[in-house]
Amino acid sequence: MEHPIQPHDRAAQVRPAQGYAGDVTPQLACRWWQQGDAVLVDVRTDAEREWVGFVPGAVPLAWKQWPGMAINGGFDDAIKAAVPPGKKVVLLCRSGVRSIAAAKRATELGIEAYNILEGFEGDADQDGHRGRKGGWRFHGLPWRQG
Repeated sequence: MEHPIQPHDRAAQVRPAQGYAGDVTPQLACRWWQQGDAVLVDVRTDAEREWVGFVPGAVPLAWKQWPGMAINGGFDDAIKAAVPPGKKVVLLCRSGVRSIAAAKRATELGIEAYNILEGFEGDADQDGHRGRKGGWRFHGLPWRQG
């Protein structure tokens, strides 16, 4: 029997946000995705997913594309195609910044959109290294490299 999530469980809470449905922890986003309650969209660049790692089964849809980091002109059509009507989307980027912009745009398109806090790699530590202070990978959630 599965245990109910307790209200004090930080990973189960949605944090309010301006312009989109809210911010969620990587753990809650993964739970929603694995239960089929949400579509997981990775908005990092193709290069980031290729070299840093990716989540198997996530929809790869860059918000901005390398080089130049220009907004992906096909984002609107692609996210509408990826997220069925009535389903929510959880958006993942490197550290949780680009995914906020993508969540705001998805919301404008009528999609219930959530930003995944910490992103795939988390914030940089005092030495400028990512992956040591939070993020999807840090929490041991599903991912692969190359």
